[in-house]
Amino acid sequence: MTKKFVVPAAFMAALCMSGAASSAELVVGSFGGGFAENLKTCYAAPFTAATGAEVLLKPANSAQHAASLRASAGAPDVDVVFADDAFAVQLSNEGLLQPLDRSRLSNSADILPAAWGADDAYVAAMLGATAIVYNREKLSEPPTSWLDLFDPKYEGRVTIGDISGTTGWQFVAAINAIEGGTLEDPSAALEKISPLAKSAALLYTQADQVVSLFERGEIDLAVWYPDRAGVAIKSGLPLAVAYPKEGAVGIRPTISIPKGAQNAELAEKFVDIVLSAEAQKCFSEAQVIGPVNTKVVVEGEYAGILPNADQASKMLFLDPAVMAKLMPDWTRRWQREVLR
Repeated sequence: MTKKFVVPAAFMAALCMSGAASSAELVVGSFGGGFAENLKTCYAAPFTAATGAEVLLKPANSAQHAASLRASAGAPDVDVVFADDAFAVQLSNEGLLQPLDRSRLSNSADILPAAWGADDAYVAAMLGATAIVYNREKLSEPPTSWLDLFDPKYEGRVTIGDISGTTGWQFVAAINAIEGGTLEDPSAALEKISPLAKSAALLYTQADQVVSLFERGEIDLAVWYPDRAGVAIKSGLPLAVAYPKEGAVGIRPTISIPKGAQNAELAEKFVDIVLSAEAQKCFSEAQVIGPVNTKVVVEGEYAGILPNADQASKMLFLDPAVMAKLMPDWTRRWQREVLR
């Protein structure tokens, strides 16, 4: 059960003294499902308590958020947006993000240096991964490799993400590395994945579609997020997480303020609460995802779902700047070589 978040008195006083109390509405571009629910508890509730401003969530995946910001061209309909780092880099390169001012963020000194984007255009709000999630009641032995997903005995019982979502292109990157391909030429991965994509139960576009597939017993394996699996386990699903021996793919979900945000000052205060040790601990334990605030120690029975030091050391972390340039070509080739 997610514990109630209590805003530290000193932090609330500082916000109120700065004139933060407001009846305004802060619009946050969020991921959906369990992520959104935990965001409400760990981030939105303390933010509203400290500022008086209500939080309105607009759930979507990273690609959809990025497309929306491009379409609005400097007049965004969100004040804060969560997106995986490859998409955050694209938005930054396109001049669609307002750089964060660390001097105005009281928790910036406690954040992992690697969490900050170039020119502080964004900051990672948490650390996650793309790995393998499986039904522990259906599989007598856990998968150990990405290649296990291609075993004929699982045909039709696997789901993978579409290239438009983070797990989709990260799975391509993982298989490409195994098959000896390069980032500039993912042919080896696309050829390998094409039959799997055609036999998959679903090429999902929203992470929480996977929950329904597991609930209905339609799949045994998924290329998915350990944090989403942790939330599903809490709800009673018999799932487990396997970190492939070749290495999971590391994810740095970011938070940023779009250029032209109507409530930029409140957005800044929301980012500061997200980065606080209290909010980070609350969200990490609720979402089962790694924190970026160095003062946080994740505890509880689900802490084991997070990667250990050995698993983390094997993770493939892709340069978001490089991926931002490659994604348009990858997407075109996926549509041409995998979907057709």
